[in-house]
Amino acid sequence: MDRPVEPRHFSACEARLDKHIAGLCSVDFPVAVVLPAGGSGERTGLLTPKQFCTFLNRPLISYTIQTFERVPWIQSIVVVVAKESLDLMMDIIHRFHHRNVLVVHGGSTRHRSIFNGVRALSEGEDGTARVKPKVVIIHDAVRPFVEEDFLLKITMAAKEQGAAGAIRPLVSTVIATTLEGYLDHSLERTMYRASEMPQGFIYDVIYQAYQRCSESDFEFGTECLHLALQYCGTNAKLIEGPPTLWKVTYKRDLAAAESIVKETLSQSACVVTGGSAQATELANALQRSMSALDMEVDVISDLIGDNAKSLSKEWNFIQVSVNSSCFSEVGKMLRALEEADRALLHPVVIIWVHLNVSEDGSSASEPMGGEPAAMMELATGAKLGNILVYGIQLHHSKEATLWGRSVEKVAQMSCALIRDRSPALTGQLLQA
Repeated sequence: MDRPVEPRHFSACEARLDKHIAGLCSVDFPVAVVLPAGGSGERTGLLTPKQFCTFLNRPLISYTIQTFERVPWIQSIVVVVAKESLDLMMDIIHRFHHRNVLVVHGGSTRHRSIFNGVRALSEGEDGTARVKPKVVIIHDAVRPFVEEDFLLKITMAAKEQGAAGAIRPLVSTVIATTLEGYLDHSLERTMYRASEMPQGFIYDVIYQAYQRCSESDFEFGTECLHLALQYCGTNAKLIEGPPTLWKVTYKRDLAAAESIVKETLSQSACVVTGGSAQATELANALQRSMSALDMEVDVISDLIGDNAKSLSKEWNFIQVSVNSSCFSEVGKMLRALEEADRALLHPVVIIWVHLNVSEDGSSASEPMGGEPAAMMELATGAKLGNILVYGIQLHHSKEATLWGRSVEKVAQMSCALIRDRSPALTGQLLQA
């Protein structure tokens, strides 16, 4: 059990943190990350180590790497894997276009693996020297959800204090048992905290701590902050982190992680009208209805010129057509998304909304003909590229109440399709 938390004054550093978070200054020193990923994941009960388990067509560790790639002031990432996973890890890096990532072999224990990663930041495999970072962040490869502002707090505190780590309140009382399996004593929960990741260190502090630590530490230890205190006299600043710092440990956690990623990807949509007045009217109505369902919606006429910037955003797309099918427009959108590599890291949703309107404004009743089959063929090909295509058909009504209900239903169906991202429904032409 870690020592009790001892609140200490840290006003000077925290004042600087506020300035950094407010964007008044930036990280002006080199920062690197070490991700230990050599565990076997026995507690998940799966044959595949949890860091390589996939959801939404992508392994967990790729999400964690992307978290750090998005931080502009982090220069490099070291991933430490078991020797037998080296080829798999290299394939993940190439397949998902990760950059500035170095893969090194892990050791027989957690501390040995972390030390291999730390050492790789200053020493090449051939013994040549590398430019070491000022601060190194150590983070579990199976903790994909950490925000830049919290990484900034850890980094600046580590630079100021020599070491810093995330903590969380204990959710259960910790007890000690006798050898016979009886209660010996319990700890006062308010005096203790759970040690979490990320942790940050001045590079020389953590490097020297590993150089000086014992074989027993290497074999049985798990807490990097304790090594910095014991062998370098560096007392870490402890910072309470958000609930999102949880670690994927059990099989159910993978489902929870997938749900969080889906929710993150399902907060915005872009409705493309093609310039038609009736399509624009429907798009504006959908924007109002979907906004009421907590989804940010933008309406544009096409994906040309300045509107093409929408392709680079983490948006989903709704293509509206009136009477005639818009397979050619959906096809153009698919090609544009592929060229922008938008579906490389996450599945993208495209919903084709087909509005039937007769010339006199009444509901058109012509059969769809071969469009359902063409829709299925289009969606089948798109799914291979990690793009999920769905269809919704509705009929225009001159009766305002009925039309309002239809629009509301399309909005609800669109939000559900975007949030669920069900591969089983791709290519289906649903009726609103």
